[in-house]
Amino acid sequence: MSRTITTFIVTAILLVAVALFSVMTGSIKVGFWELVSGLFNGGNEQVEVIKDLRFPRILVSMMTGAALSVSGVLLQAVMKNALAEPGIIGISSGAGLVSITVITLFPALYFWSPLFAVLGGAFACYLVYSLSWKAQLNPLRLILVGIAINATFTGLGQSFNYRGSYAVTSVNQAVSSIFTMKNWDDVYIIALFGGIGLLLALFLGSWCNMLSFQDETVRNLGLRIVRVRLIISAVAVLLASVATAIGGLILFVGLLVPHIGRALVGSNYKLLIPFSALGGALLILAADTLGRTVLAPAEIPASIIMAVIGGPFLIVMLKRSDKLTK
Repeated sequence: MSRTITTFIVTAILLVAVALFSVMTGSIKVGFWELVSGLFNGGNEQVEVIKDLRFPRILVSMMTGAALSVSGVLLQAVMKNALAEPGIIGISSGAGLVSITVITLFPALYFWSPLFAVLGGAFACYLVYSLSWKAQLNPLRLILVGIAINATFTGLGQSFNYRGSYAVTSVNQAVSSIFTMKNWDDVYIIALFGGIGLLLALFLGSWCNMLSFQDETVRNLGLRIVRVRLIISAVAVLLASVATAIGGLILFVGLLVPHIGRALVGSNYKLLIPFSALGGALLILAADTLGRTVLAPAEIPASIIMAVIGGPFLIVMLKRSDKLTK
């Protein structure tokens, strides 16, 4: 238990440290005490710019990482498959497609775009279940079906770029994984919908633990397994859809963080879910900070950094898929 507590504390400290570094580093640089003074006393133009531009970016990236990581954990519990991840199996791309479509046709509904994105994510999740299920969910079949669904929805989403519409192109940039143009409205949206999803997820740990047993055993314990799977899947889809609608399409977060979490805090979902929220926030914030500083003033999207890290990681896990346990 002491190791688990230490892991949580260290992860939280790293998150705060990276957040402070991200706030103070960039085209506008400020010292720690100058930042504190500007935030509490005002009158510092540089700090005001940071507060309006850099703070929303940091908060959105943290919430995006937390939501995607927890979504991955929940999907892995439901599908009994450590390879399940919302980006890989197409849930994120389905959510992104519907989000882009709604914002393009009805710009005034931007605040509600996460809810429309949930419809796309839920449809993609349904396709994965229906096309992958043969007595049970085979890990390799799940990944192959998910890749096909992801490619289809991604292609449909990218087709908007070739309609010759400046508004559509702007929408695609707005929902990309570059957090440059995020503002406080985006923070409010992802904090509201994502916060609801994360809060609900914290109460699902016991159910997730029970799903690790054989289905017959779970039924004998009195758990309505179909209803439980639907509820957990709904929360996972909500989190992935909100993250995609506001933060953009980023793969492998829900694969990397839960795997690391199992090595550090174990497979108890009551601990794994909150750790994944912390770890996901840290990972995406670090990726975004690295992407905007390493080649400044040019930027590398967080999605590219995650693809470079996550692609080889997925290959390794696929080779070990027959040994994976929950």
